[in-house]
Amino acid sequence: MTLRPAWPEDAPALAGAIGDERVVRMLSRVPYPYTTQDADCWVAQPRGPHEPRFVIEAHDRGAPALIGGIGISEYEGRPELGYWLTPDAWGRGYATEAGRVVIEMARHALPIDRLDAWHFADNPASGRVLRKLGFRPTGTTIVRQSAGRREQAACVEYTLDLAEDDRVPMPIAA
Repeated sequence: MTLRPAWPEDAPALAGAIGDERVVRMLSRVPYPYTTQDADCWVAQPRGPHEPRFVIEAHDRGAPALIGGIGISEYEGRPELGYWLTPDAWGRGYATEAGRVVIEMARHALPIDRLDAWHFADNPASGRVLRKLGFRPTGTTIVRQSAGRREQAACVEYTLDLAEDDRVPMPIAA
């Protein structure tokens, strides 16, 4: 698996990957249908230095294939982790692996001490990913608009304290 910035030439593959209705309905800001023009706009969208975002590429079937995206964006003044995968990549550990990388980057390279996340209530698989990543449910359910669903839907909120890290530090050999 590779995480890398999106490039303009990724737009057609990005549109094909995220354009599946099963994917779009689990996201809040992605319209359906999702076009190459939408992908062009997303790739060109300016991001702040504390809002990293990446495409996820898989390497298990020959040439690298764009299978998803992950990043941190600001929502109502708070940093928020978001991710999506193509249906072929669901249940294969990519979201957890990519999430661990982005969380470590946030923990060590970004000036934030907390990261929020959420999932639509009808997407419990995303909740399992968030719990594997160390997020804890806040006990709050909110309603968010989903551009892909064209309606509001219930969401379960999570938070991760980036200062909490119970892993044993790994010594580095020289």
